[in-house]
Amino acid sequence: MEAIIQDALEEYIHFLRVERQLSENTLVSYKKDIENYLHSIFEVQQLENFDDVARFHILIHLKELQESGKSARTTSRHISSIRSFHQFLLREKRCQSDPTLHLEMPKMEQKLPQILSIEEIDQLMQVPNLQKPAGIRDRAMLELLYATGMRISECINLNREDIHLSMGFVRVFGKGGKERIVPLGKSAIDACTVYMNQARSQLEDQTNRSEALFLNQRGKRLTRQGVWKLLKAYALKAKIQHELTPHILRHSFATHLIENGADLRAVQELLGHADISTTQIYTHVSKTRLSEVYKQFHPRA
Repeated sequence: MEAIIQDALEEYIHFLRVERQLSENTLVSYKKDIENYLHSIFEVQQLENFDDVARFHILIHLKELQESGKSARTTSRHISSIRSFHQFLLREKRCQSDPTLHLEMPKMEQKLPQILSIEEIDQLMQVPNLQKPAGIRDRAMLELLYATGMRISECINLNREDIHLSMGFVRVFGKGGKERIVPLGKSAIDACTVYMNQARSQLEDQTNRSEALFLNQRGKRLTRQGVWKLLKAYALKAKIQHELTPHILRHSFATHLIENGADLRAVQELLGHADISTTQIYTHVSKTRLSEVYKQFHPRA
């Protein structure tokens, strides 16, 4: 029986990779969720096959997650993973019914994304030391992240050939390898031009050259962890009081666009969101900020 379960899991992950074209990070999350679920129903609850699974068996597993301290958001992701898995089993005729049909998603409090003010963005851009190659690189990277709203994974995976400074755009590969073209503003073009012309060659390992756009001190591609550490240090130097992550720059990019009148569909395209409902959170951020300004400055508020 164990071999049958493992085969079903591997076939499902293969389906997600080939048919749905999900990223490796997303595949890892799905696989981990389903492995936890399969352990619960076959090892803990000791069911014998997929047709034995009923709704209450899944609810027992979800209760286990809740009792282990998992958030409503994590539980919701688990439900999505389990639902998708059972739909796959049904489609492949590995079971006769779908026990997830009437599962409800937990109610989640909508958490508005944290953003930087335009003044804080300006402060941040002034911090890198432009007398050093690494500082020139960091200024270019910060300008690029804020100018495009790209994810950190998209940024560190950029190659030299993906950025077209004379034409003013960058080619970004998002989730599932989907390509999008994002325009660049003057600040980002100028900072990236200085980096490409003056600093990148000084960071590059001449004996083992890399195609990566952003290089670390060893001439290798910058890592996600490396960028997080840099941002943390720059936030301290810029006297930004709250946490600074690459995603906060992405949130700031989208919110500032919408606050200045950008079309929601255009912002969706720039961010690479598959569903516009994901982008709509930024309209809520904008309205919240308007409300705060009103309460602070209107004499009868």
